[in-house]
Amino acid sequence: MEEKAFISIPELAKILGISRIAVYNQVKAGKIKALRIGRNYAISWGYVQTILGNDLSAPEKNKIKQAVKKTVQEYGDVLKRLGKE
Repeated sequence: MEEKAFISIPELAKILGISRIAVYNQVKAGKIKALRIGRNYAISWGYVQTILGNDLSAPEKNKIKQAVKKTVQEYGDVLKRLGKE
């Protein structure tokens, strides 16, 4: 099965686990890059990979790792309590 070059808003919504209206609003606000084709939008599969974090560089991954570590250090107790609710 060949990989698609573009996906639709409903397909992206399903991947992200949010409503298609939420994705549509993000596209309209310019937060998600999409091509308008007639009345529909197409989102590049490469851009989807960027959104999902699958093509982050090593420095970007390290930056995220450090941010998570700092958050856990500062808010560890709060996160544990929230996890129990």
